[in-house]
Amino acid sequence: MKKIAIISALLLTSTGVFAEEHAAEALKHSEHAVTHGQSGHAEQLVEHAGKALDHAKQAEGVASGAAKTHVSAGIKSLEESIAHGKQNHADVATKHAEEAVGHFKASNG
Repeated sequence: MKKIAIISALLLTSTGVFAEEHAAEALKHSEHAVTHGQSGHAEQLVEHAGKALDHAKQAEGVASGAAKTHVSAGIKSLEESIAHGKQNHADVATKHAEEAVGHFKASNG
């Protein structure tokens, strides 16, 4: 019984670390997307927003509570950012990427 409790605790801890790592990567790539968008580089914005989206989806799968709510909102913002970036609307895409940054920062508490 004691072994099961220890294994369960380790799994829960590692899941939280897994979510934090992906959330940190999502934040980093979202910030890069914003930087490129502010320079009018829509193609690079889309590239980094796509990487951020991949990490955010991984984080969403293991996040819970308020953190999950923010990660989910960040995902929606990234999807909008990518859609506008693909249309070469760097200014609008940047605003959505900035929203994602805010959500990912909030998800990290």
